[in-house]
Amino acid sequence: MTVPDRLTLPRLIDRKTEGRPITMVTAYDYPTACLLEEAGIDILLVGDSLGMVILGRENTLGVTVDEIVHHTRAVARGRRRALLVADMPFLSFHVDRRSAVRNAGRMIQEAGADAVKVEAGRKRARIVEAIVDAEIPVMGHIGLTPHAIQRLGGFKIQGRTLDRAEEILRDAEALERAGVFALVLEAIPEELGRLITQSVRVPTIGIGAGRHCDGQVLVFHDIVGLEQRKKPRFVRRYASLREPMLEALAAFKREVEQRRFPADEEVYSLPPDVAHTLRERHDQES
Repeated sequence: MTVPDRLTLPRLIDRKTEGRPITMVTAYDYPTACLLEEAGIDILLVGDSLGMVILGRENTLGVTVDEIVHHTRAVARGRRRALLVADMPFLSFHVDRRSAVRNAGRMIQEAGADAVKVEAGRKRARIVEAIVDAEIPVMGHIGLTPHAIQRLGGFKIQGRTLDRAEEILRDAEALERAGVFALVLEAIPEELGRLITQSVRVPTIGIGAGRHCDGQVLVFHDIVGLEQRKKPRFVRRYASLREPMLEALAAFKREVEQRRFPADEEVYSLPPDVAHTLRERHDQES
């Protein structure tokens, strides 16, 4: 059933011309999706960052299509209004157009996503075009692309030389021609983020791309302070929930060890006559 105020793609694209900033946050499970919905976040992204944040891997390269489908299904159960975007993981669209369309289709058919996100520039613009031609909406992702982390030599800012900045700008224009409905710009200088945002008609969503993008995205665990790894300079932690969570867990452990949990009001009791009969039978059998 369609939710009346569901954020649709045309409404999202209109936000650029209206000058209304777009919010996007990663989600990997049902309770997080419910929280983000209650907060009014516009786009829920089931990112392949789950490989690092949820599964404890060193990078995103080991994430599979099945894993993204699994987590997207969970998020879809908590989504009401927001647009739901699923990441296309490494090698899910790199081989050929046929497999790319098939894998993207799984995100829609099996997982319940509204759209997919693809880390691609000019090199894979034709693959993006094939996915779009299959009536699957695509969000592009350029700049720092974690799939290329081995070639890039780490999580480093991109576009700081003239040649590289022009390449990223051409990537943005090529993806717009291929039919993407939005672009994620990651870890690029603010001036380049502004230029791309002004050059394309689709919304740009920045993560380390400065203040002039049409929206911003962060990882949920970074926002609420659950992530322990060193944070990039563009990440702002709006809370520090790790400490109170540790305190709660330590309190549980302490009260169990001291036999203070559960308390009288937290246990179930048998009716007196049942308890009496049960004790009698046990005593006889003993």
